[in-house]
Amino acid sequence: QVQLLESGGGLVQAGGSLRLSCAASGRTFGAYAMGWFRQAPGKEREFVAAITWNSGSTDYADSVKGRFTISRDNAKMTVSLQMNSLKPEDTAVYYCNQVSFFNGAWNAINDYWGQGTQVTVSS
Repeated sequence: QVQLLESGGGLVQAGGSLRLSCAASGRTFGAYAMGWFRQAPGKEREFVAAITWNSGSTDYADSVKGRFTISRDNAKMTVSLQMNSLKPEDTAVYYCNQVSFFNGAWNAINDYWGQGTQVTVSS
């Protein structure tokens, strides 16, 4: 199993930047990609970005492409999300999880979600 801890959220003005981090620990088997998801009040959790663990290939939701950058450090077992040009609609709780691409989308391989980290963007 793997435990995930998100951090780096906060309150920022529109147009500003934040960098989120996801630290992994524990025991895990297999080579899974990592992804970021977010959930705003009254909305379903949605995919934000993904990165493969070995090759570093990335994929982004259209809503964040060009503004967000996902990266990973395998040695440190961390995944980051650099968020630039933030908009109020980016306000949400952000979660990370192991993901796999199937049925035309990136999906968490389990339903074990951490606390997430709150991102609030003011206008």
